[in-house]
Amino acid sequence: MSKTSTDPARSSVVLRRQALSGPGMGSRWSALFYAGGNVDEATLTRRLQGAVDRVEQQMSTWLPDSDLERLNSAPVGAWVKVPRDLTHVLAAALEIGRLSAGAFDIGVGDLVKAWGFGGGSRVPDGEGIAALAGRSLFEPPKTLQLDHTGQRARRLAPRRLDLSGIAKGYGVDELARVMTEAGMSSWLVGIDGEMRAEGMKPDGSPWTVAHEKPVPGEREILGVLELSGAAVATSGSYRHRMEVGGRMLSHTMDPFRGAPLESDLAAVTVLAETCMAADAWATALLVRGAKDGPALARRLRLSALFVRTDGEVEATWH
Repeated sequence: MSKTSTDPARSSVVLRRQALSGPGMGSRWSALFYAGGNVDEATLTRRLQGAVDRVEQQMSTWLPDSDLERLNSAPVGAWVKVPRDLTHVLAAALEIGRLSAGAFDIGVGDLVKAWGFGGGSRVPDGEGIAALAGRSLFEPPKTLQLDHTGQRARRLAPRRLDLSGIAKGYGVDELARVMTEAGMSSWLVGIDGEMRAEGMKPDGSPWTVAHEKPVPGEREILGVLELSGAAVATSGSYRHRMEVGGRMLSHTMDPFRGAPLESDLAAVTVLAETCMAADAWATALLVRGAKDGPALARRLRLSALFVRTDGEVEATWH
């Protein structure tokens, strides 16, 4: 599917709108861009697919042989050699966890499994849930240690790590890297609603991304975001839910309660320079709630949009 457009700055060059996509990270990745006729779509598609596959192979909890799962299965205290990208994401996750006072916690892997979400999960087991409920998990210095020089990591506590709140965003950043290295100056890339854009369209307008209304079972638009040189990610309690005991539970874990999040926020959308940061902060602010979330976003100068469960909207744009 494509259409042609003329670059006003270079009227002799006809640019064609091109759309590439592929499977990855439990969803699909996409790339939209305008270019002349000299783009090798097959090669670019392979490079984009390869970037997403590498992130998934390193950070997935669904692949038993992923680098993250190797770290999870290693004995507590044992150093494990990990790829540089995984080390980078783990370090970013710990820092955002620190800045959010534990609202973003990658040590919730046991909770995710106990409540029936994530790779290898089963229907929730009452005894397993009771053992985890109410346990605050955020203790970065006592949970994980990183050795950047040696590209190693080791768990310091028997807790499973889960990067589902940040890995997809990093995958989008890797798509962006491939587009830039391929010489593209204007593009929109994304994975399952996490998006990053660069440059403008040939007509001088920015890329646009629809902001969905956070209503379960519906597909309505709340508004439209304009993107250029920025990334956007949304976390919410209205998708990826599961019914347990007659209650609909969110897949987002509350690390303070040791249980699925019960929030007065329906969704949080964050704009940032990287999609990795937007992805993680959207989760962290959702966990902080309708009162503490906006306050934290203002203190850290984060651009965020908060949609309460009663439909009220609050923005902290910077």
